[in-house]
Amino acid sequence: MSTAPNISGIDLEGKMGTPSAIGVSADRISSAEASAKSPSKNLPATEQGSKKWATENLLYRIGADAGAAASAGVLIAPIITLIDRAIIENASGRNAMMPSIKASVKQLLFRPQQFIFSKPFGLIYMLYSSTYLTANTLDTMFSTIHSTPPSTTTAGLPKFLATSTTNMSLCLYKDSQFARLFGPPNSVPRPVPTASLALFAIRDSLTIFASFNLPPLLSKSFPGSDDAWDRAAVGKLSVAQFVAPAGVQLLSTPLHLLGLDLYNRGGKDISRASRWDRIRRDWAKSSLARMCRIVPAFGVGGVVNTKVRKELMGRIERP
Repeated sequence: MSTAPNISGIDLEGKMGTPSAIGVSADRISSAEASAKSPSKNLPATEQGSKKWATENLLYRIGADAGAAASAGVLIAPIITLIDRAIIENASGRNAMMPSIKASVKQLLFRPQQFIFSKPFGLIYMLYSSTYLTANTLDTMFSTIHSTPPSTTTAGLPKFLATSTTNMSLCLYKDSQFARLFGPPNSVPRPVPTASLALFAIRDSLTIFASFNLPPLLSKSFPGSDDAWDRAAVGKLSVAQFVAPAGVQLLSTPLHLLGLDLYNRGGKDISRASRWDRIRRDWAKSSLARMCRIVPAFGVGGVVNTKVRKELMGRIERP
């Protein structure tokens, strides 16, 4: 503190007041001196540099995070399951892409319980609901620590790192299982090569960045005001959440196809020219299929997750 308090005319820095003021007892002076040396005992918590966490309704907010993630996951899992299977069966030679999709759609329509309780569907649902849940809980954690509105707080870089770690680890497991389930016909399932897993990890890093971190930046470059976009019944951020993850598939699909080829045909005795021919053959249709897959995954799913969470958080925040 810059100056000590004056008690009954006595300045504790040594300046005396009127003689009658000397009647103040020594213990009161000692107490005042102790308080001056330890101001933190008399100041509120916010003035001491500490900040109270916003833990009110925390369990309800975590429930909102889980509900939004589960809603988005169950909505998008069916279409992603059939597309992922078609891409991998096409790459392995087990089945062409369109016949594979038709077979999966037929199963979904006429034997839905068999489709929904299958291992491929479970892997996809686990992957995306966990990714959304991680993103949601990171935002909730930051809003709790910094005492900011949970419906509008975003964790930025930590969110990217956490969602990337969750998504990539689960996606690597999912891809290894899909490759073994839908690999070359008459082949014996074997471990997925490390090189394939590394390529899948790079692919997923690009997708995660384009899904969670790029849309806010991209939306700012769109022409027109936010109000004009809102009046058109679609916001800038919602459009960016569709465009960004879909567009990046043109770059990430070759990595995906190379990783699958390393598993399907092995890493030996295959020339670079042969691998490039295989990638070039499947690049266009696989990119299109992955765009159709990514739009639900991080476009529709991301929008549904964001909107459901915002609505649920808004209800919790309202008195």
